[in-house]
Amino acid sequence: MDLTLLDTDILSEVFRSRNRAVAIPAATYRRLHNRLTLSTLSIVEVVKGFAQTAREDRVIEFLGLIKSEEVLTLDRESAEIAGRIQGMLESRGLPIGRVDPLIAGIAIRNGLILATGNTVHYQRIQQLGFGLRLVDWRV
Repeated sequence: MDLTLLDTDILSEVFRSRNRAVAIPAATYRRLHNRLTLSTLSIVEVVKGFAQTAREDRVIEFLGLIKSEEVLTLDRESAEIAGRIQGMLESRGLPIGRVDPLIAGIAIRNGLILATGNTVHYQRIQQLGFGLRLVDWRV
């Protein structure tokens, strides 16, 4: 199993442990690589969700769960890639939000597959010619 960055939707499902289709590849990945790989942007999205519902207990629990995972940041090269993606999508009238291009930039820059259930948005990036590799752990 190749090195993979988890999109926020898959990360959330991994930690909820309700979807067996996601749990199996997550367990296999962790067994092979001794960790999951996520981005700081997914941390922002998850913490934001809990903060909106005033669930500080869930924020603390989540931060504890990811303590031993690999967390990638948006570095200069990732930001440049993301900016190109976002600009090209918006100029074509195909915006996918602000966070998805940033996560894609991190995956592309680090040569990682992106595990996501939101393949429709990310396929737009592939159609622009960016070397984004996708996998949907839900199927």
